[in-house]
Amino acid sequence: MSAALKDERIFEAKEEELPSPSSTKFVALIGSPNAGKTSVFNHLTGSKFRTVNYPGATVDYSYGQTRTEWGETFSVVDTPGTYSLFPKSFEEEITLKVLYEHPKLGSAHAVIAVIDVTQLSRHLVLVKQLIESGFRVVVALSMMDLLKNAGKELCLKDLESNLGCPIVPINGLNGSGVQDLVKLTRKLLLLEKAESKKLTEWKPSEIEMAARDCLDLEGRYVKKLRESELDSLLITRGIDKFLLHPFFGLFIFMAIMMGLFSSIFWAAAPFMDWIDSGFSSMAEQILNLNAGNLFFDFLGNGIVASMGAVLVFVPQIFILFAGISILEDSGYLARAAALVDKPLSLIGLNGRAFVPLLSGYACAIPAMLAARTIPSRQERWLTLFIIPLMSCSARIPVYGLLLSFLFWSEAAWKPGLAMAGIYLCSLFVGAAACAMLAKVRKFDEKSFFILELPYYRRPQILKTIKTAWARTSAYLRKAGPAIFVFAVIIWAGTTFPNYQAQSDFEKLETSYAARTGRLIEPAMTPIGGDWRTGVSLIAAFAAREVFVPSLAVILNVTDDNEETAQQSLLEKMQSAKRADGSALFTFSSTIGLIIIFMIALQCMATVGVARKEFGDWKTPLIQLVSFNIIAYFLALAVVWTLRSIGFS
Repeated sequence: MSAALKDERIFEAKEEELPSPSSTKFVALIGSPNAGKTSVFNHLTGSKFRTVNYPGATVDYSYGQTRTEWGETFSVVDTPGTYSLFPKSFEEEITLKVLYEHPKLGSAHAVIAVIDVTQLSRHLVLVKQLIESGFRVVVALSMMDLLKNAGKELCLKDLESNLGCPIVPINGLNGSGVQDLVKLTRKLLLLEKAESKKLTEWKPSEIEMAARDCLDLEGRYVKKLRESELDSLLITRGIDKFLLHPFFGLFIFMAIMMGLFSSIFWAAAPFMDWIDSGFSSMAEQILNLNAGNLFFDFLGNGIVASMGAVLVFVPQIFILFAGISILEDSGYLARAAALVDKPLSLIGLNGRAFVPLLSGYACAIPAMLAARTIPSRQERWLTLFIIPLMSCSARIPVYGLLLSFLFWSEAAWKPGLAMAGIYLCSLFVGAAACAMLAKVRKFDEKSFFILELPYYRRPQILKTIKTAWARTSAYLRKAGPAIFVFAVIIWAGTTFPNYQAQSDFEKLETSYAARTGRLIEPAMTPIGGDWRTGVSLIAAFAAREVFVPSLAVILNVTDDNEETAQQSLLEKMQSAKRADGSALFTFSSTIGLIIIFMIALQCMATVGVARKEFGDWKTPLIQLVSFNIIAYFLALAVVWTLRSIGFS
């Protein structure tokens, strides 16, 4: 098992990030997925909370502090959603460990159980387990507005008397009832800490009996007052007739997913251009302060440009997480996962993997962060492993250049069709890799896919923005340093030792990167390349799109007119010759380069994020080495095959 997923690392966090157990008391917020738990947490803590991703688990939980009207404070931990205290997924294991044996905070002094009143019988089972475990429990009832809209009423006092614990109705939209919840929780904290114990897993007969008891409680205490056209159950069923239709549902699903996918391009583009141009302008101004000075070159091309490389992805990440949050809050994301579960199960995944994989076509970095929503370690690991095989947007400039070379002066639909073929091939390669890995890489766990389909609700814009920004900030804190370091290394490699050269071409040609390119030239020759394509491939490890400007510098393209620069580069590629006088760029060698970019893992930013998500360097290094080796030998096989049938 990867060290990234070992249980003993799941509570790894900086000491200063956690309040001292001696100065505050710890309350666990427990509830099923989609019960409204996070909304309650946000109202309890306001903006004073942090979201922690345990490096060994890739699972988020948030913690913060609540201040009472008496000036006291207590800590609240928002745990991953769980259906019971008998864990079936890794996220539920995390919740159990937070509840019983947090190494920094100890065990929970009290528990706030958030339950959806419209799913009362199912959620009460968890409450009964918490009470049986010995915890002091206060129940927060969410979705009371939906119950009222359905023309129903809950006999609150009778249910409270039956359970033997206080119950507070909560409105997640406006926060009403939160102060009552704080007061009741404070009363529990003033009591001596109760002895809690882990339950022995219930037998099937016990589970069935508990379910019947809870169903009986719902029947006794939830009264139907009137018929209502606003009944959320009826509205949800009506919408699901279309969205979950066995035929039309898939088309609607694809339209919604493609809308999310395309928004990552068009909605983020202006912000990415603004960030890119801003940092480029800043770097240019720094370089103009003292042209040729190594220190200013380091500040401009090393520090500022590297910071730009980190921040340029922020709009895509923010929009992705905002979109996912809207789909999740509206109730549709669970249904989307259910729709694609069957086809994805054929390659060892489930429905939760679709959004991260689709996001990988925009950028592997936010896609890997989105994979945190997958509870199964096995399926999350597989998804993270194959995400780099999805053709991200950084490859588009490279594909555009190489396809323009292949289809010189031909109809526009031909390179467009070829581009579509490349994306289909990348999807096929990813699916094949996943299917093979699923058979050889298995965690010691039972794989299951269970989802509770929530009622449709209107997403909260403020909550969406807050959630998206919290996760985006986590990306900046965790992935930023790794991306920055790799970018600076690439700068040093393409600058030294002849940093005083009169031209960029001369500096690059005599750099350590060029020397490395000549070292790997024997490996480039069989696929139709030489040291120039080798150096461009090395530069692409900073970012794949760097391949195009690097090639332009190496081929000495001097036309600065943006409209003719592409044409000038294509002409240089047409006339470029190898040492033996043969053409450097041919049909077969260009196809070989396309295959390399389609499969190889060149983006070091992705490697840096993968290290954070896997929790160690082992798996990202396996990805880095295996993807590049496979890409090379596949390109070699294709180039030789094309040459053998007359396509030089």
